[in-house]
Amino acid sequence: MAEVVSPVPGAGRREPGEVGRARGPPVADPGAALSPQGEIIEGCRLPVLRRNQDNEDEWPLAEILSVKDISGRKLFYVHYIDFNKRLDEWVTHERLDLKKIQFPKKEAKTPTKNGLPGSRPGSPEREVKRKVEVVSPATPVPSETAPASVFPQNGAARRAVAAQPGRKRKSNCLGTDEDSQDSSDGIPSAPRMTGSLVSDRSHDDIVTRMKNIECIELGRHRLKPWYFSPYPQELTTLPVLYLCEFCLKYGRSLKCLQRHLTKCDLRHPPGNEIYRKGTISFFEIDGRKNKSYSQNLCLLAKCFLDHKTLYYDTDPFLFYVMTEYDCKGFHIVGYFSKEKESTEDYNVACILTLPPYQRRGYGKLLIEFSYELSKVEGKTGTPEKPLSDLGLLSYRSYWSQTILEILMGLKSESGERPQITINEISEITSIKKEDVISTLQYLNLINYYKGQYILTLSEDIVDGHERAMLKRLLRIDSKCLHFTPKDWSKRGKW
Repeated sequence: MAEVVSPVPGAGRREPGEVGRARGPPVADPGAALSPQGEIIEGCRLPVLRRNQDNEDEWPLAEILSVKDISGRKLFYVHYIDFNKRLDEWVTHERLDLKKIQFPKKEAKTPTKNGLPGSRPGSPEREVKRKVEVVSPATPVPSETAPASVFPQNGAARRAVAAQPGRKRKSNCLGTDEDSQDSSDGIPSAPRMTGSLVSDRSHDDIVTRMKNIECIELGRHRLKPWYFSPYPQELTTLPVLYLCEFCLKYGRSLKCLQRHLTKCDLRHPPGNEIYRKGTISFFEIDGRKNKSYSQNLCLLAKCFLDHKTLYYDTDPFLFYVMTEYDCKGFHIVGYFSKEKESTEDYNVACILTLPPYQRRGYGKLLIEFSYELSKVEGKTGTPEKPLSDLGLLSYRSYWSQTILEILMGLKSESGERPQITINEISEITSIKKEDVISTLQYLNLINYYKGQYILTLSEDIVDGHERAMLKRLLRIDSKCLHFTPKDWSKRGKW
């Protein structure tokens, strides 16, 4: 799931070989970095010079994943510890602080499959630090059927949802722990057989940890991938990979793309257009009927999604592609996929807004559309976990705005305080009850007042919500949706 919703992180950071006035430790003499074998090896850890988002020099600890030699000059592929993998990059020798190098610990060799090399060498402090946020028994957890009321706060009447003490809910079902959703620690050891796109990180190796595509040209945009994607090996050495923006087929050169465009009849994604308002359209694509397009879409998406894996069997999935229309055709902006049959109420498997369209409201529009489909289906839904860091931020923002919009729209009857229950919020929004409760806890709205749990909206929360909604110009109009859900439990419809 990769949503997918902010500019490419690390923008403005120093490119390989570019060194300036640094505020960190001085660069050591190259001879200081030699291992007992006489060279810097994979698995070493040491500070590496980079530029942060404030355009300042810093020296975070990094691990060397690979070393290559180009024209007699060595380059080192580094992963910054405690940073997202999309910031990984090739650096030159001058950016390494060799005085603080840590060589990898020796480990027993693991058996290899078919004679192929195993994963990278072991490095110091390999243990993964897991942060678990436990909800204590004193943490207010409202009952799902409790009514809502308005209570005064600091002399001013504010809206609040009141809940009678109900049964205690298990803390691990609330989904409030950001790290548990965002990290790979909580990922199941094996994907579900029903078509889950959650990656099995236990088999990560040195190949899949490194970006393998340098640049992608898609229509009028050039994209710099964030993560590994299993494009054919012979394409990974190209400076630019060219994609047809309508069918997403890839080519080795601009000439190949131009030749393909003379034959390609598509000017929009295949499948049915189920929504159009203004220049925004959504197309529903069956992973079985349009297998080639679906596989190419997965390959492209994997460049920007780390927590999802790629299945060439796209039959169990539906893909909803959002496009922007102009005189040349319908240009892909983003997409989300969902299982045809989900036993866990997932309404999104992967979600992505392409980098050129991030921070423009398209991410929330994709999320809103997924819940609009759930409303038509008469179900509540939730995205498949784990969410990426950017996806988690987008979903929390959407949940917060949607729930606050409901609470602030409550009207009193006969002078009494307005009332609503957790179940009613879930039914109105199609947001799963666990996500409603976790969002209320995240916003810190739950309080204990006169023997009952209530949700109190402060002036800051209300003002912040109103400012955010003024900026949210793109919304889904349910009247423009033409969608008929299918019963996928009958295999004949696959």
